Amino acid sequence: MGKPTGFLLYERQEPPKRPVADRVHDYQEIELRLPVPQLEVQAARCMDCGVPFCHSFGCPVQNLIPDWNDMVYRKQWRKALDLLHLTNNLPEVTGRVCPAPCEAACTLAINQKPVAIRPIALQIIERGWERGWVQPEPAPVKTGKKVAIIGSGPTGLAAAQQLARRGHEVVVFEKADRLGGILRYGIPDFKLEKWVIDRRIEQMRSEGVVFETRVEAGSDVSVRYLRRTFDAILLAAGARTPRDLKVPGRELDGIHFAMRFLTQQNRRNAGDTVPAEEAISAAGKNVVVIGGGDTGADCIGTARRQGARDIVQIELLPEPPAERPADNPWPTWPRTLRSSSSHEEGCKRLWSIGTREFVGDVLLVQHVLRHLDARRRGKVGIADGDAPLDDLALQFIGRARVMSKSTHDPLPCRRAAHIACAARAAPHESSMRQGTHPNPVRLGAARNSSRFVTPIMLSGPFLARLGLNLTDDARHIATGFLFGLGQQEEARFIHAHL
Repeated sequence: MGKPTGFLLYERQEPPKRPVADRVHDYQEIELRLPVPQLEVQAARCMDCGVPFCHSFGCPVQNLIPDWNDMVYRKQWRKALDLLHLTNNLPEVTGRVCPAPCEAACTLAINQKPVAIRPIALQIIERGWERGWVQPEPAPVKTGKKVAIIGSGPTGLAAAQQLARRGHEVVVFEKADRLGGILRYGIPDFKLEKWVIDRRIEQMRSEGVVFETRVEAGSDVSVRYLRRTFDAILLAAGARTPRDLKVPGRELDGIHFAMRFLTQQNRRNAGDTVPAEEAISAAGKNVVVIGGGDTGADCIGTARRQGARDIVQIELLPEPPAERPADNPWPTWPRTLRSSSSHEEGCKRLWSIGTREFVGDVLLVQHVLRHLDARRRGKVGIADGDAPLDDLALQFIGRARVMSKSTHDPLPCRRAAHIACAARAAPHESSMRQGTHPNPVRLGAARNSSRFVTPIMLSGPFLARLGLNLTDDARHIATGFLFGLGQQEEARFIHAHL
């Protein structure tokens, strides 16, 4: 695949980024594109490795990575686009915001820098749009079957397109005022500009997909109506229930979940006005972000653009090593230190810090010790007890001093004027890395065996609102993740049973 000796001849080249001094003043995308000749050289680094771990182990949707790398190297971009679309309905999204587990699993990553898979994929699809190769593909024959999809996030969009192309009548219900789910409200514009979503949605409308916004399943439409009207239902509602940090003083003013903070900025960028009594802004303030994951990084970049005076990010876990530890071999996801574009824009990062209490204008923290079990997910001791080792991010924008419990010395941010808290209830990363596919769930099989629902990223409260019982109606609840794990598999399953 590619040039047999390419990995020996060429070094990896990263796409350029806009200068920090320029990009922190707007919400336009940060990453630029490599010139086409340079990108074709990068594709030449894809070696004939025999077993493409990038495809079989790393990529959750099993993109045909070596195949379209070879087509790019041979300048057959149209064929590369066709291969990319075989497994991925939204490559313009994954090419921008996917963490690229395929690159971590690239055979070159054993002892070199991996092939630049994500930038190559992004340029394939963008070249396709520019050349007019991406066109609506309406079904030549209609089946007469109707499918309801609850949620217009990446999973819902991908499944809707696949089902519409099979000839089914597809209606997507979205409770928000705009389509896109977390792509629209959650991911910052500087990582994913929203015209990218609109462009794909227009293609889907031309293919016959019907979108209904401001419609909340379980409230505006009942599950009885959905069962009666549609031959199949796909629940792709996302995971919007946040995971809280329950410590004394959590009820104090100014503590907010990250998604509220990030979504408000998405709405401002779209031209909406946020009521003054609800507005959260970091302008002119010292900010503390609790949690070192992607959500925390998004809060850092957003706070920086809003004009924060100072930003500190604290993380419960120890600082990761620069290189893979012995118990974290290739091709597993590397537990190494990573810095995002938001970190490049300026913030202080502190490790092994656990939040103990909010006391008026003081946030008490302590250094913590991680205790690992055999699976290395363990627990962390914090003050009064143990906290699960899950992705928790809290952003603080407020009047508070951040103190070390052991020394009572102020941490570098000194005063934070308005505290905000960010937490995300996301599926476990282990299922993302291993590429496990969600299992379809049959609802009420004894009552009506022809009706079924496939839940993706479901929360208990959402199912309860639909009148579904987690124990009786959904015995094998499975969770997908950001890009719709097995997005086309879900559509194939529904199509096969209609």
